[in-house]
Amino acid sequence: MNAYGRGLRLTALLAALPAAVSAAASCSASGDRPPQSPDQHQRGIALPAWSTDDYGGPRAGAYVAAVAATGATWIQLTPTWYQRSPRDSAMRPTDQTASDASLRHVIGLSRRAGLRVLLKPHVDLPGDQDRAEIRPRDARSWFAAYTRLIVHYADLARETGVEELSVGTELAGLSNDRAPWLDVVRQVRSRFHGTLVYAANYDEFEHVAFWDVLDLIGIDAYWPLASRPTADPAALRRAWRPILRRVGRFAALHRRKVLFTEAGYVSQRGSTTAPFAWDIADVDGSAEQAAAYEALLASCAGLPWWAGVHWWMWDDWPGAAETPRRLSYSPHGKPAERVLRRWWRPR
Repeated sequence: MNAYGRGLRLTALLAALPAAVSAAASCSASGDRPPQSPDQHQRGIALPAWSTDDYGGPRAGAYVAAVAATGATWIQLTPTWYQRSPRDSAMRPTDQTASDASLRHVIGLSRRAGLRVLLKPHVDLPGDQDRAEIRPRDARSWFAAYTRLIVHYADLARETGVEELSVGTELAGLSNDRAPWLDVVRQVRSRFHGTLVYAANYDEFEHVAFWDVLDLIGIDAYWPLASRPTADPAALRRAWRPILRRVGRFAALHRRKVLFTEAGYVSQRGSTTAPFAWDIADVDGSAEQAAAYEALLASCAGLPWWAGVHWWMWDDWPGAAETPRRLSYSPHGKPAERVLRRWWRPR
């Protein structure tokens, strides 16, 4: 998800590809009942940063502890660099980029809280521009700059014991160019020996040209599920069925499990119609948000190709003001958090 509307190494392959496809054709047999014991899926929540010191500030410890209290087993951290325009051939850290010191600090906090870490660097554009529109005038220069960025974080990930690294996020304008991405991945693997994933947008994943050199297929799972607002989990599970059949076939074809590197819904009425949008309505939709959480978890729980989900996102930082907290993506203190706890902390 692009910042404020501008938006893992598992090596096991599918045990039986036909079984994966068959299981993808239906929702979890358990319906809306959570599992009776913790599963091996990644249970993650994203904690993005919007300034240099967010991850190093006084709120970071409380946020990490609150994420762990949901039953999450993973936390996602997203340092962001910026480029001036979609045609720019380089990206740079700014005062909105989490510092390395703050990243090391929050990774340490996460370790002490018992959380594994997905480090997922982002490249963003000014204003409301979508990073999928990045198509640099000089692609060779862009990839050279991007390699410096991602190698930097590969080194940091290795040094801090991070388990998983995303080599890119929602770069649809570039992700079908195989040759430069092969070089990016080769350089990352020479430094970092954990799990590698790429986080493709839900409308991008079938066009990514280098899944075969990664450990997981990552999808930011913002598929629209309804044409009008609904808080009916059964209706939303029905909407997931054709989506999951399609993704299951893709997982079987590529012999990779699929991680939902992002999924989320604002607590606004209509969030299921456009999960990628942060400003749908100035009307409380916390019941709709909770129903969407329930539907995704119930629909995916029994799928052998599904590696888990990282929910976008936990509380916003003071002063960031994406949207009023009661209407934001965060499930904290809302019915959606109770859904997470029921699924992730079963009795």
